[in-house]
Amino acid sequence: MRGRQHDPSEVLSDLHDAVDAVFEALAHHEDWGPSGNRPDQYASDVVADRAVREALEPGGYGLLSEESPMTMAVDGGPVVVVDPIDGSTNASRGLPWFSTSLCAVDRDGPWVAVVADLVSGTRYDAVRGWGSRCDGEEIRREDAPPLNESLIAVSGLPQLDLGWAQFRNLGSAALALCSVADGRLDGFVDCTTDAHAVWDYLGGLLVCSEAGGVVVDALGRDLCVLDPGARRTPVAGAGPALADALVEGRRLF
Repeated sequence: MRGRQHDPSEVLSDLHDAVDAVFEALAHHEDWGPSGNRPDQYASDVVADRAVREALEPGGYGLLSEESPMTMAVDGGPVVVVDPIDGSTNASRGLPWFSTSLCAVDRDGPWVAVVADLVSGTRYDAVRGWGSRCDGEEIRREDAPPLNESLIAVSGLPQLDLGWAQFRNLGSAALALCSVADGRLDGFVDCTTDAHAVWDYLGGLLVCSEAGGVVVDALGRDLCVLDPGARRTPVAGAGPALADALVEGRRLF
């Protein structure tokens, strides 16, 4: 079991199996309203979280999920950071932009990730040092437009125009970061200070970074923090110059 946990191909396969379990669990799910457990949780969050746990816990993985208590890995295996449904408010309203985001973390940081669009079925995955894929095909951002020609996703309300061509507030940071990786978007800015937990962005961070994008914290902190109480302010660009311009603009907020 320990050998499987430390083989990136096996970890990638296990994460895809967990995503399969989420799709299966939600296929006939009808209650997309509040869970009754806490104000910001939906019944669908609980169902998806249970599916991930049932898929990954037998493999000895540690789990850090938005929806349930953290569990430790067996025999030094990786911890999987889990957002069962990123964009669950969208899901509850029937807005077609929400995802499952999984990222296995080892002692060197983000290691293996799978992010699945729960509406279209599109899947992104990445392994540190191996690159990123969308539905099994390699994706790579070879260049990035200047800020004034860029389409930027935001979270929260921008306090000013940073000079972008256009912006969108879509409601899933994980999918936004993956969309920077595949070229549908050019960048991402969290416009609310310290609103995102690690499960919101870590899977998308690895996909974006391995595709050639740049993802940083607006305040210069480490984004890979396995603390359920920690919050960060992620900013991403399709290339270093665009990321720098977005970070510089974000400092004006």
